[in-house]
Amino acid sequence: MKRRSFVAKSSLSGLAALLGVDIVFKELMPADYTLVALQDADPFKLFNKDKGMVVLNDKPWNIEAQAHLLDDKVTPNKSIFVRNNGLIPEEIDVKNWTLTIDGESVKQEKTYTLAELKSKFEHHTYQLTLECGGNGRNEFDPPAKGNQWSIGAVYCASWTGIRLRDVLEDVGIKEDAVYFGYHAADVHLSRDPTKEPISRGAPMSKAMQDETILAFKMNGEDIPLAHGYPLRVIAGGWPASVSGKWLQRISIRNIVHDGTKMTGTAYRVPCKPVAPGEKVADEDMCIIESMPVKSLITYPKSGATLAKGKKLNIRGHAWAGELEVSKMEYSIDFGATWHACPVEKPANRLAWQHFSASISFPQEGYYEVWARATDANGVSQPMLLPGWNPKGYLNNACHRIAVKIA
Repeated sequence: MKRRSFVAKSSLSGLAALLGVDIVFKELMPADYTLVALQDADPFKLFNKDKGMVVLNDKPWNIEAQAHLLDDKVTPNKSIFVRNNGLIPEEIDVKNWTLTIDGESVKQEKTYTLAELKSKFEHHTYQLTLECGGNGRNEFDPPAKGNQWSIGAVYCASWTGIRLRDVLEDVGIKEDAVYFGYHAADVHLSRDPTKEPISRGAPMSKAMQDETILAFKMNGEDIPLAHGYPLRVIAGGWPASVSGKWLQRISIRNIVHDGTKMTGTAYRVPCKPVAPGEKVADEDMCIIESMPVKSLITYPKSGATLAKGKKLNIRGHAWAGELEVSKMEYSIDFGATWHACPVEKPANRLAWQHFSASISFPQEGYYEVWARATDANGVSQPMLLPGWNPKGYLNNACHRIAVKIA
């Protein structure tokens, strides 16, 4: 599951087989030494990702898609972004994997095996949209610290699991419960076992939604290791950080969960608009909940060339956190005028929606096609970067592609 660990523990003959040649002076190698030639894992092979994916970081792994790789209505694993805060667990013992429900607001602490969870509770399948809160961070000015995501930290997969609500009802929850927080098996970058890389959560109202599930399958198969195998929370429509991977424990809290990356500025934005670059006190930052309305043109790739007189067929997806997208439009004149295009209903609540249009261009030259979605409350995407915030969250500006008519 982790190539570097595998290489360090392999026999000398096995190492030589990987290299294709004998290792000269192998008898002088230090114990458990990893050869330089084998230290850098290929992330595309390691995580079964399309080679068009963009690696932003390898300590921890953070990899994003490009718009055209997200063209499928249900996103395949090869195009799903990887966002980690710590190290992926190296040892997964499925037979002995357990989930414990504890916290101040449970009537009794209870532990389930993975087999018990699968057999005791009804299974449900939903298409659910997950987007990193920092998707689009690379457009903020002044720059915000963190992975410089462009537009590819979003996807909509099909998830199968059991409702978190059903498990909590089986455990018994006190009336003072206000929040849940997850705890996982990933390892802090320092490898300090007392530190959690991330431990976030959401209000009980989110925990009790039909679509908030404890998932064990993604797109009909076991969840890939990089995406939380063997068990994870899925809370669609909210920042993907709420959907904790490698799930081992859920705490039901009588306070807002105060785990790692729940406090300070993490996954928070100013409660009121601020000037670019302005410092904001922690108490003036509000936790991100439902993600804002947004859309993405997935076909064609930016830079397409089209013969004069031909129509350009575009397609893509739109989503709006807890809400539906009610209207989809495109512009070819930098937002001066907008044209409506059909948008499909979601497969289920919290799934993204698909749009398409056939576009004519008046003459030869350079154009940009802009896409704009409007949610059920009448809120539309801003044409350009929305309000600045210190961590570069919630950039839902219109997606644009370049087109040349020749």
